[in-house]
Amino acid sequence: MALGINEIKSGVTVLVDNEVYMCIDAQHVKPGKGAAFVRARLRNLRNDAVQEITWRGEEKIDEAYIEERDLQYQYASAGMFHFMDTENFEEIAISEKIIGDKAKLLKDNLEIMGYFYKGESLYVNLPNFIEFTITETEPGFKGDSSKSGNKPATVDTGAVIQVPLFINVGDKVKVDTRTGGTYVERIA
Repeated sequence: MALGINEIKSGVTVLVDNEVYMCIDAQHVKPGKGAAFVRARLRNLRNDAVQEITWRGEEKIDEAYIEERDLQYQYASAGMFHFMDTENFEEIAISEKIIGDKAKLLKDNLEIMGYFYKGESLYVNLPNFIEFTITETEPGFKGDSSKSGNKPATVDTGAVIQVPLFINVGDKVKVDTRTGGTYVERIA
């Protein structure tokens, strides 16, 4: 289905040169002279590249129908990550290329959102925050505060994150996945 420029807004998925893009931001401009236009920032869902495109008032844009599926992480083998669709219990294998840096934050049975276009997996979205247990780090000392610096710590998935000096082995921490695994807080 073709979209008019007035239907372009954040979150809409479109096809541009046979590539699937999601609109990040759209500015609708109606100058005093001339036709209205839309200047949109789009993210390519296959390679995460961001580009800006301008459409004139009379142009039509092809909409891309993206299927969202709730997936549960099962295991990894031979460069593929295996998930179970929580609705129909079908096993889905997604390549390491699509998962990318998010692989270090995947825990067993973690529920994620998978995005598919015509049966092809485009990308996955992790929950914003995930709880991890610290398995390895230098010992903390009494009196160390969160403002005095950071140290590397290994979490139960094997990922290394930066944590405050007072964090010890066995502590549970909350990590922000949107920033690639940034420490948020210690969980009591």
